[in-house]
This record gives sequence, C-alpha cells and structure tokens, in this order.
Amino acid sequence: MAKYVYDFTEGNRNLKDLLGGKGANLAEMTNLGLPVPPGFTITTEACRHYLAEGAAPDGLDQEVEEHLRALEETMGKRLGQADDPLLVSVRSGAKFSMPGMMETVLNIGLNDDSVHGLAKQAGGNERFAWDSYRRLIQMFGKTVLGIEGDLFEDALDALKDGRQDTDLDAGELQHLVESYKRIVREQTGSDFPADPREQMRMAVMAVFDSWNAPRAVLYRRQERIPADLGTAVNVCSMVFGNCGGDSGTGVAFTRDPGSGRQGIYGDYLQNAQGEDVVAGIRNTMPLQELERIDKRSYDELLSIMETLENHYRDLCDIEFTIERGKLWMLQTRVGKRTAGAAFRIATQLVDQGLITMDEAVTRVTGDQLARLMFPRFDADAGKRRIAKGMNASPGAAVGKAVFSSERATELAAAGEDVILVRRETNPDDLAGMIAARGILTSRGGKTSHAAVVARGMGKTCVCGAEELDVDTAGGTFTAPGGVVVNEGDVISIDGTSGEIYLGEVPVVASAVVEYFEGAEPEDDLVRAVDRIMRHADATRRLGVRANADTPEDAARAVRFGAEGIGLCRTEHMFLGDRRQLVEDLVLAGTAEERQAALDALEPLQKSDFIGIFQAMDGRPVTIRLIDPPLHEFLPDIVELSVKAATGEVTDKDRALLAAVKRLHEQNPMLGLRGVRLGLVIPGLFAMQVRAIAQAAKEVPGARPEIMIPLIAAVQELEYVREEAVAILAETGVDALVGTMVETPRAALTAGQIAEAAEFFSFGTNDLTQMAWGFSRDDVEAAFFSRYLELGVFGVSPFETLDREGVGRLVAIATEEGRATRPDLKIGICGEHGGDPDSVHFCHDTGLDYVSCSPFRIPVARLEAGRAALSDTDSDTR
Repeated sequence: MAKYVYDFTEGNRNLKDLLGGKGANLAEMTNLGLPVPPGFTITTEACRHYLAEGAAPDGLDQEVEEHLRALEETMGKRLGQADDPLLVSVRSGAKFSMPGMMETVLNIGLNDDSVHGLAKQAGGNERFAWDSYRRLIQMFGKTVLGIEGDLFEDALDALKDGRQDTDLDAGELQHLVESYKRIVREQTGSDFPADPREQMRMAVMAVFDSWNAPRAVLYRRQERIPADLGTAVNVCSMVFGNCGGDSGTGVAFTRDPGSGRQGIYGDYLQNAQGEDVVAGIRNTMPLQELERIDKRSYDELLSIMETLENHYRDLCDIEFTIERGKLWMLQTRVGKRTAGAAFRIATQLVDQGLITMDEAVTRVTGDQLARLMFPRFDADAGKRRIAKGMNASPGAAVGKAVFSSERATELAAAGEDVILVRRETNPDDLAGMIAARGILTSRGGKTSHAAVVARGMGKTCVCGAEELDVDTAGGTFTAPGGVVVNEGDVISIDGTSGEIYLGEVPVVASAVVEYFEGAEPEDDLVRAVDRIMRHADATRRLGVRANADTPEDAARAVRFGAEGIGLCRTEHMFLGDRRQLVEDLVLAGTAEERQAALDALEPLQKSDFIGIFQAMDGRPVTIRLIDPPLHEFLPDIVELSVKAATGEVTDKDRALLAAVKRLHEQNPMLGLRGVRLGLVIPGLFAMQVRAIAQAAKEVPGARPEIMIPLIAAVQELEYVREEAVAILAETGVDALVGTMVETPRAALTAGQIAEAAEFFSFGTNDLTQMAWGFSRDDVEAAFFSRYLELGVFGVSPFETLDREGVGRLVAIATEEGRATRPDLKIGICGEHGGDPDSVHFCHDTGLDYVSCSPFRIPVARLEAGRAALSDTDSDTR
C-alpha cells in the first residue's frame, strides 16, 4: 500500500514533491537537530487522490491515527486531553511557496473541557487559554466551516472597543468564545465540534480543499505553478507565543529579501501567535529588539539562521515561536526576494564560496532582470512627500488610489493604473494586488502578507505607513498635516525608500538600462548584474539576435548585446511619405508604370539597408521581404465609397477605389501577403533583393540573409529563390536565402522546404494564430481572460510558446529540416524569442538563435545561459 504519512524524522528537503516545501524543510531541520516541535506530514499524493476522487484514500485515516498516537506518546499527553491536552496545528504546505493562499488552523484539540487543562499547563494562565480557544474557533469557523471572517472580527472589535487584543482579560475572552460559538451555531445550524479528532480530520480536509480555492488558483496562474501538484498537510504539536511577555512569534530572513544586503532582518511580536505577524493586524517590532527582550533566544536564533543559510546555501525565510523563553523553529524555506536582492545575493554567495558562478546564473531569472529594467523616480523632480512607510518591495509605482480589491480589478481592466491602499491586505485581496501597479498599507511589517506577496510578484509595495489613517469604507486616507487623498486621486509610491507622494512623480531610466546602454557598472547591484550577464554569455549555446527595422533600433540592439538581426521587417519601410509610391505600384496599369514605381522605391530601400548594415558592423542581418496585405497601404474602402456616393471624387479616387475593391479581402491575414505578393506582383521581391545586394556591396563586412515570408509549399520558395540567387550572382554578393516558417503546412513539410532553404526562422506569432485558429488582434480582449479563468491555458499562447501544439510543429520542422540539410541554420523571430520559458524551449529543441525586441535582448541572453546550465527546479520561484 502507498505510504501517505511521514513523521518529521523520516523526511528530508529533497522530498518536496511528496512532502511539500514546508514538510520537507521541517524534516530537514529535524535532521539537523534544530528545535522543531514533533509532528508528521500527510503527503501531496493523498491530496491529489482526495481532489480526484472526492474522498480520502483508503488507509489514510489509519495512518494518521498511528502517527497521532506516536506523537501523543512522544509528548506524553493526548490530543484534547481534559486535564493535560496535546494541541496541534494543521497547516498547508505545497511544493512551491504560496504565502497565505491556503489554509492553516492552530490550537486544534481545545474544547470547553481542555481549555481548563491548557490553563493549568500554563501555570494557571486563564487568559492565555481562553485566547487560544477563541483563536481556534475563529480560524476553524472561517477556514473549515466557511463562515464569513468579518463576523468574528466584528465581535472582537466590539469587545476591544479601541483597545489592543492583548488588553482583553480572561473573562472578556471567555465571553468572546461564547459569542464565537453562537456565530458558528447561527451560521451552520450546528455546534462547534468539540471532538478533538473530528476537529483535526475536518481541518485536514479543509486544507486539501483550499488547493482549489479561487485565490490559490489565481496565485498559481500568476506564478505559473502547475495546478496538479496538490498540497501536503503538516500536523505539528503546538507551541505557544501568546503565553505572555516572555513569549512571542516572529519571521526572520538570513539577509534582507528587499535589497539582498547581509544583516539582521525580520519582525517580532510579543505575546502573539504566528498568524498575527503575517496578517499585519498589529505592528511588529524589528527583530533586533528581541536581543533586549530575550538575549538567550536571540543569540540562539542567530546561530540557527547561520546554520540554515550555510546548509541551504541561500537566503532562508524562517518562522519561529518563543514559548516562555524556549525557542522553537516552525518553518524554513528558501526565501522569496526582490529582483535586485536576487542578483546581489547570488554574487554574494559566490564570494562566500557557498555556490559557483554556474549556480549564481541559475539563481536569477529573466523576469527578475526585466523588473530591474523598469524606470525609477527622477531624483531631481519636484515631489510632494506626504508620508513614509516601510520599503517592502522596491520599484516606482504611480496610479489612482483605490481602496478595495474589486475596484482595483475593475479600473485596471479599463486601462487605468491604480495603487491598492489598505490597512492591511489578506489573501482575498490577491486579484487586486495583481491588478495594481503598487500596494500601500498602513499596518504590517516587512514580513506581512502585503510585503511577502508583493515581493514574490515583483510589485512595488510600501507597508506599515502608520502615519496614514486609512478609511477603506469611505474610500479615503488622511496623511499628516491634514492631507486627504480620495479614491481616484493620483499618488506615487517608492518601494525602495518607502516614501509616498501626492500626484504623479516623473520616472527615469533604471541604472541597469543605463548599464546596458554602455554606462560603467558603478553600484553593487549593477556590478552583480554585470558579473552574471558575463557568465551567462560565456555559458550559453543559443545565439541572441534582435527584431529591428531601423538603424536606431539596430544600434540599440548592439548595445544591449545582440549578435545580429533575426528579423528586419521591410514593410515598416513603406510607410509615411513612401506610401504614395506603393499606391503608384498598386495602381500601375502597365508594366512600364509598375517598373517606374519599383525604380523609385529601390534607392530608398538601398538607403535603409545601408544604415542597418552599418549599425550592425559585420553582424548577420536577416531581412524579411515585404509581408503584409497590400490593402494596408491603401485608403479605407468605406471612406472612398462615401466620396464616390457623394460625387466628390477625382479620377485618381476612382482608380484607387477600383484597386481597393480588387484587393479587398474578407480575411486579409490569410490572403494576398507574404510570398504570394512576390508571385503576383512581378518585380517586387526582385527590387528588394537588388537593393539589399547593392547596399551590402557598399558596406564592408555586411552579412545579409534574405528571408521569404509565409511559405506553405516548397514550390513557392523555389520560384522566389531562383530569382534572388540570380540577382545575387549578378551583383557578386554572398547571402543566405531562407524562409520564415509561419504556417502549419510549412512546418509539416519542412523536409521538402529545406531543399531550397539555407535557414529557417520560425514566425511564431502567425504560427500560433494559425495553429490555434485565433486572430491575435481580435481574441485577446474578447475571451482570453475567460480562457485563463477556466484553465484552458495557464498563460496566453501569444506570450509563452504553446509547447504541446505550436512547439511540436517547431520541433517537427527542426528535425525534418536538418534531416534534409544538416547545416540548416534555425532561429525564432516571433515575440516568443524574448520570453524566458520559450527561450528554454528553443535551447532544448536545438535552435541556433532567438530573436526579440531590443529591450528584451538581455533577458534572452540570461535565459539562454540558464538553459545551457540545465536549469533545475528553483526554490526561488
């Protein structure tokens, strides 16, 4: 039979797939001899069975009972025992960290009898016992029974009457317990379950169910976490941070996850349980304060932090509790960090001898590098600073203040930039956090829910801005000096400094972009980026080219590290004043008129190519011959028809209308474009090839590559290739002639097409449209959001290459093309060329290069290096 339950002494950190991250790391800390409360883990396999079958797997209840009895034996007390109760926590723990997205229930085992036994354990501390009991009912009611959490919060707030929850005495908390039990009875029709084992069983099932809770599904989609992993469940003997002033709970990082700098970093809260810290309901104190409060525990914690960082060889995120002066470790994991921290920490660990440069490259991602390239606030601009909070997640965010997740989502969907303002966030705010440009809270520390989730998503966040009086119901906040900000007012927040400004603050280019533009790396972050990029470039096999159509774009691409141009779109050269020449070409009634139009265009094309060849300075340049439908260069058919109907037309208008009608198509993207233009309009492609060849002769070292677009049959390519090769021979220019594979038929007949093509470049934008039957211009706004909600795909296939469908076409074409022509050069020039996941696919499939927009070149370079290092499962997801 399958084994579904593992004691903490049986696992290790390599069993994350089975035990989840939390369970695997609890086992690892147990193996290291660190002070971990005893417990056991129910595996992800049990969760997957439960979600698939609607019931726990056979034998699970028996295994849980056996491990519970062993735990009771170890602890010397029974679960919920009236005079000396064992209490346990039930906590989720997926393979990848999903902070706050799934469920936790603490203090399981308490009831009207065992609450007195708990007080006895605590030396007669009745207040502690009743506080723990009310926490159980509140958590259990919301998490397991599905009761609206505000009902419990409202009852607590009414009792506190402006006080802190720590000010409530035992009698008031006992009264609160009765109020909570009454809420449970009214909302469910049943009493709160008094049987400790039934409490635990129901909590375990609730954790399983929480894997598919809307917020968990949304978070997985945002972070691209597979939906079929399931969560483990950790059952751990309780230790209590709410026993009084000599107890507490905290979160610590072995170095700053915001900046990456080494030092003591974290939050501590006296007389509290763990959820109080991340919930942000009470402002925490800096971890350094623990040294004054309890130096022995503080020193032990620092020693354990050093042990864990050296063992995991990375930044570690730690949750701990102190119970009456005794330190307990409740969790560790490789911590989430900001993009800047990721680069700094990776190089720091290299310098400490803990990891190699190869590992350092795999510790950062292209997405993180892209975040570092976002603009920052202009230090010289005039600003109206109204408050300051904690710098929880760096970046510069500007937007309209909104006070609810729903409003943030609504305005963002309408194209507005928003800043989500809350007293504190909770997991139900996730949709609004994703939609917002930045997050601002008046409560909570740097390890609060808002801070942790924002860092994971790369969102700018300022939290714990205590100077602000936030009225979420009224849609306002008040800053010092009586400054009132209403919903819809524009504010700017700086996640690096924690400063909050009224109005829009101008932004400037980031220091990382300036580095890629040629500036010397001066600060520690840019130096870290420089080291990692140099090693990625030295490691990668995959070349990186640019999609560039002008000398200016080409020059920027070179500065950003492009090794050539993978896509130069010549149709972009026919706009503006040249549009008239295209009209003349379309309207030509004789061969002489057509040739005159081509003769006028040729020197202009030659000039374009000279500028690009000069900017690329000997690097290869793949030039795609004109591709779009010709009607795009002509006047609108409706406007011309209206003019004709009113009689306000010239002879030229009539000729244009006739041409537009002749060229009008119901579905122009599948009509007269690409190679078809070269076959239908004699001399068009020949003019372009001649201009390329003449330009190449004038620029020493020019390396043109001529790409024929939209091939579906080898015969199309053969006809155009024959003409192109003849022109190249006449001019004495050496150039490759290849094709853009962007139709499914071309991919499926690549073996034939490779007989006539010296290179392939996959145009995955069109290939995706045709493979899916989607019109990109029409469908993304129409129904993609619904498709993402339903899980039809986890990410837009226009954003990340669809490996199963489009990717298979690419793989087939690559294999069959090289079977015909072993030296076939193959690249990709669709927008997927700059997408990190797609870069890995291109490396794995054996492509020679990717091509993308200039700004994404650094991302592609880094990801190509990571792909070459066989990027493994990363804890920093």
